[in-house]
Order: sequence, then structure tokens, then C-alpha cells
Amino acid sequence: MKTNVILVDDDRDTLEIFEDYLELKGVNVLATGKNGKEAVELYLRHKPEVILLDVMMPEYDGFFALKNIRERDTSAKVVMVTADMTEQTRNRLQLLKASGILYKPYEINTVIETIEKVKEGQSVIATRSKVSKYTPLC
Repeated sequence: MKTNVILVDDDRDTLEIFEDYLELKGVNVLATGKNGKEAVELYLRHKPEVILLDVMMPEYDGFFALKNIRERDTSAKVVMVTADMTEQTRNRLQLLKASGILYKPYEINTVIETIEKVKEGQSVIATRSKVSKYTPLC
């Protein structure tokens, strides 16, 4: 059975390529959005198994979306996608209880592995070639 996901990124080209790759790997993309506000609306409408959410977006960013999704559904599986490898960003994502953090640039197999682990209830941090477990901060 295909995994149902939502993709949110402000870069339209990235979104289209990401969507095509996921579909080729057997992942069902229910919807796509371009900012954090749309992410919350799409999550509430579709209730995907996993949402892949860019951190840095204009207007409403990924932090806004993660916080608002968590307030409505504490069990949501939210993988944050970012190129920002600073400890400050990682700590903020952990405090907001991101299910996973996927660092850019990524390989599609790492993305698939991250989705599967998060779907199983594991919290992960994924770099280009490695997926490792982490515990969100309380």
C-alpha cells in the first residue's frame, strides 16, 4: 500500500521534481503547498500519513506550520526539510517535536527511508546518505 504524503515548499520547481521522484518510488502525493499556512490547511483537509515541510519559506514558514499542526494533532508525522544545519534550528525543530529532520541536499532513497521510519513512529535526522534516530527535546 502506498504511503500518503503532502509536500510543502515555496520553490515550485523543487516541489515538482520532488513530487515526481516520490511518485516513481511508490509514494502517493495527496497535495502540495507553497507556505506554512497552506501546510496547516492541507494537513487538516487530507490527514496524510506524513507531511514533508520546508523550513524556510516567505510569509508563513515551516516553524509556523509545525507549531500549528502540533497544536491540532500531536500525533502528526511531520518531517522538516532544510539546508540550515545550525544547532539553533535543530533545537527549535526538536522543541516543536518534528518527527524528522531531512537535510538538503538529499538523495531520494534517504527521503524514502526517512518517510518509512517516521511512519513507523521513529524520530530521525537524515543527511544525504545517513538516517539516524534522535529524541525530540521536551
